[in-house]
Amino acid sequence: MSPGSERRARIGAVEAGAGRPLVLLAGPCVVEGEAITLRNAARVADLARAAGLPLVFKASFDKANRTSLRSFRGIGHEEALAVLARVKERLGLPIVTDVHLPEQAAAAAEVADLLQIPAFLCRQTDLLLAAAATGRAVNVKKGQWLAPEEMEHVVAKLRSGGAREIVVTERGTFFGYHRLVNDLTAIPRMQALGVPVCFDCTHSVQQPGGAGDKSGGNRRFAPLLARAAVAAGADLVFMEVHEDPDAALSDGPNSLPLDALPGLFEALRRLREQALADPPDREPPR
Repeated sequence: MSPGSERRARIGAVEAGAGRPLVLLAGPCVVEGEAITLRNAARVADLARAAGLPLVFKASFDKANRTSLRSFRGIGHEEALAVLARVKERLGLPIVTDVHLPEQAAAAAEVADLLQIPAFLCRQTDLLLAAAATGRAVNVKKGQWLAPEEMEHVVAKLRSGGAREIVVTERGTFFGYHRLVNDLTAIPRMQALGVPVCFDCTHSVQQPGGAGDKSGGNRRFAPLLARAAVAAGADLVFMEVHEDPDAALSDGPNSLPLDALPGLFEALRRLREQALADPPDREPPR
């Protein structure tokens, strides 16, 4: 049995982990308004359902870590959470959203099934413990400066705070200014911690601070990285998607257009089935 082969995490009615179908965390970067969020959610849900993949809908209710003070942060915490609640009610989708401060965790947990900790905040003990205390599933993105094994301490903090449903995410490592690279061996190395591992394909092609007063990105390579990560055994894939990425109010350069998703979702489903049949971390014959 390979390390972490018993890893499981329940996100609402969705179960991710060893032996389970690939789970998608997908949606626009931030809640831009009710109509556009519901429209995007319905379309992504239809595409995921057609591909036979469980979906957790993603949108941030606040973007506190924008490069510039002038960048769009959101429509307001209460209003954005209300929009996500309507997505959940009308479409029956579990929800994932980011939390940036300990005092945000309880309010977000009233709506979200999965609380997400951004990479820059992955070692913030008070934030991790506040998320754990809600009883919701927690996904922590690995900091761009951390080795995969260092996420052991993040997982330990969450478990000490009572979290039982834990996911960790690979989203690239700093490689010079405005550049991230991916080491896909991070996937089995973090799975050895006993938790499911997600791969964030769109933030992996982000160029932090690379467009002056905002981050750049190159969405062209996101599908390639997603396919490689699923072949390497990732249990979940995170992606930001938008009906018109060039007009998105946050992270447009690395967001995928909706019309790119049908073929990608189908390819990811097939790759997951192959990975389950022939695990990529299986010891080669001597």
